[in-house]
Amino acid sequence: MTDKTKKIFVLDTNVLLHDYNSIFKFQENDIILPIVVLEELDHFKKGNDLINFHAREFTRVLDDLSGDKDLQAGIPLGDGLGNLIIETGKAFSKELANSFPEHVPDHRILAIAEYWAGKQPTHQVILVTKDINLRMKAKSMGLKAQDYQNDKITDVEQIQADAATINGVAPELISKLYEVNDGISLEEFQFDNEPVANHYFILKNGSQSALAHYNIEEKRISRVEKRNAYGIEPRNAEQTFAMDALMRPEIQLIAITGKAGTGKTLLALATALEQRRDYHQIYLARPIVSLSNRDLGYLPGDAREKISPYMQPLFDNLSVIKHNFKPTSQDFTRIEDMLNNGKLVIEALAYIRGRSLSKVFMIIDEAQNLTPHEVKTIITRAGEGTKVIFTGDIQQIDSPYLDLKSNGLSYLASKMKGQSIFAHVNLVKGERSHLAELASDLL
Repeated sequence: MTDKTKKIFVLDTNVLLHDYNSIFKFQENDIILPIVVLEELDHFKKGNDLINFHAREFTRVLDDLSGDKDLQAGIPLGDGLGNLIIETGKAFSKELANSFPEHVPDHRILAIAEYWAGKQPTHQVILVTKDINLRMKAKSMGLKAQDYQNDKITDVEQIQADAATINGVAPELISKLYEVNDGISLEEFQFDNEPVANHYFILKNGSQSALAHYNIEEKRISRVEKRNAYGIEPRNAEQTFAMDALMRPEIQLIAITGKAGTGKTLLALATALEQRRDYHQIYLARPIVSLSNRDLGYLPGDAREKISPYMQPLFDNLSVIKHNFKPTSQDFTRIEDMLNNGKLVIEALAYIRGRSLSKVFMIIDEAQNLTPHEVKTIITRAGEGTKVIFTGDIQQIDSPYLDLKSNGLSYLASKMKGQSIFAHVNLVKGERSHLAELASDLL
């Protein structure tokens, strides 16, 4: 790459908070870090959330890189990588000042991007930000701007696809699946391509059909049977697949996607209760993403009382399961006992820090609001005997800095595909009610 083709990337604060190692992922190109970004990072360095951890980690990375070097002159990022330059504040051009008179951090970053575009007219100067509105502001000023691309996936259509239906399967093979317990060798089906590990599909021939699962270790296809889990039964093929994956001890990591009302969290919780004896604890959590510009400080009460409204949907799922039993039944009272003695824990995901996650059935709800790095952090905390389930609707993202291709749930489903301990099931049919299904499809 020649100097003339080398690009210059100006990074926004949210890129570093999203991925504190992002400065090493721009190949041979140079990186400009506006000094206002360091100022903004300083506001995030205190706290226990992952975003605070990223702010602290990036500061340590930068400190290690800089040593006694001149950050304004530029420091090398490593072999095959470009240089990192800390750029001090620049005066607003007349056009920028007239368009955005407020000297807020976003506009100060724009001023630096504009300055470098003028300073290096033969280079592409690109502002990288996860803030869509800032990208639009940059483009309106004639500046190049883009999202952080490193963790975006390309196969999102496959993640949202219906369960594969294979027509024209020999009727004797379908009959055989019902007769044998250990499945049928993959070779007998003569598929054009080998399925990925833990692939679920519907085998059909006319009126004959069977739900099937592929075991890549044994290279065998076996029939998937509908089963009951703590009073909850699957209502369609995809729910049957999800429940099968949730009940298989060899599958340690599961992603369940689907729109609202498809039963993602309910199935995960019901199967967790069904397998309660196999785990020390059932841990159900979700990230807190404030809506309508109202953060936790807006709500009354202490920390636990503030997060209670965010956790209510999880308790609602638990209530659905409880109402399958009489209040005097052992199954009903067992759930109450598990809540009281800590065997079943429902709380905000922020409290995961410092927890021991060995022999835990762990359900992370609304995982589409997590970054890829947050998903990785959660999984890497899993100890021996732990099963981790991520559920969510990748079409319903509340975080302003994530989208269909960059959220943690999509990233997980894409990157872990084909691993023998991983399964992904996409639920497509709403089962909450006809009203909920209609609203999800039409509104």
